[in-house]
Amino acid sequence: MNSQLIDSLRLRLGANGLPYEIPMHPQLVHLTLGLFIIAILFDIAGAIFPIERPILKFLGLTAIRSGFFDVGWYNLVGAAIVTFFTVAFGFFELLLANPAVNQKSDWGLSPGWTMLLHGLGGVSLLGMIVAMTVWRGLQRYRWRQDASRQVQWSYLLAGIAMMGIFFVHGTLGAHLGEQFGIHITAAELLKNGKDPNLLLK
Repeated sequence: MNSQLIDSLRLRLGANGLPYEIPMHPQLVHLTLGLFIIAILFDIAGAIFPIERPILKFLGLTAIRSGFFDVGWYNLVGAAIVTFFTVAFGFFELLLANPAVNQKSDWGLSPGWTMLLHGLGGVSLLGMIVAMTVWRGLQRYRWRQDASRQVQWSYLLAGIAMMGIFFVHGTLGAHLGEQFGIHITAAELLKNGKDPNLLLK
């Protein structure tokens, strides 16, 4: 980011290149992932409930089909809300990133290309999660309101496909931290010629 812009915003950047000690984007990413994955898994469990019912009964677990769908719905709503903050912090932290330009990731991408793809992918995933939430809400409250199986099979397949997209997108994000050292305190200190062993005690 432009140093004049940093000065105008009165940001005091720490050793990791951020105005706070722990990067927020990775924390929120894992919350988004957890909520979304739980939502899809519980909707799958609700969809195949007739198969699971004898197993649950044998294990002495009392469960009703609608309970699985409730967990799926509320986790998906949570994922949609949290993802707005995930993307916002992601862009803020990308703007403050200052990676070396002569490196390549395991996928052969430069830091700039990795940041660009990760940023565009984040916005795309936000749109997809919101669209999935709207789709899920229409199924819950309109299309399948009286059906015992609250979700369509196509919705579940789309959710599983999105988990694959999360894997690719998350790998790009991991490259930014692991391979390019963006906002990693020790990497930033080494880049500035300082000894992390002396400063991080």
